[in-house]
Amino acid sequence: MKNKKLIYISIFCLLAINTSNYWEGRLGFFAFPVFFILSILFLRLVIELIIQIYYLFKSKFKDRNTFWKISLITFVLTLTFYIQNGDTNFDKFEGINLFTAERQGSANCLTVLNLKDNFTFTQRDVCLGISETKGQYHILNDTIYFDHVSLGRDIDNYYEFGIIKMFDKPKNKFIGEILLINNPRDSNINHSLLITKNAINKNKNP
Repeated sequence: MKNKKLIYISIFCLLAINTSNYWEGRLGFFAFPVFFILSILFLRLVIELIIQIYYLFKSKFKDRNTFWKISLITFVLTLTFYIQNGDTNFDKFEGINLFTAERQGSANCLTVLNLKDNFTFTQRDVCLGISETKGQYHILNDTIYFDHVSLGRDIDNYYEFGIIKMFDKPKNKFIGEILLINNPRDSNINHSLLITKNAINKNKNP
């Protein structure tokens, strides 16, 4: 792999993978093909690293260009692994999650709702694509009201509020559920998510 091509691929992979929290929710169905391409490029870097290590030993550590390539690829792979799996998470810059609820649906579809300490929320839906709905919220007793909602892809409307009901005893990792309702005049529950974290009592309305 030529130097310029290696630099371009390395920079692209580093930026794309480590900023995925900001753009993947806007791609919808196309998020999975993009991640597939990124996975191929990432694997290509791993293979290139192995090849360059072989060349470095073959040259008895005298080839500076090979050493430079190894350093670049190692930096990209290490930084990406650390950010994605370590303590650094760009999502933390948007606030600390005080409340998390989720629901695993059919075909491995997953919905995750996070309420943050700055009174913003994010609902992430992963099902044949990725969609993110964001907005603000305020609390009244055991009810969460959703305000100024920005709908994700393929989402026509969002719930007006959710009612929190905590279990007497945890059920595996779930400690309660939130009942999501579209219309306050409709007593029917439109959807529910199982709660895995609830620290919103420590948060006060602005």
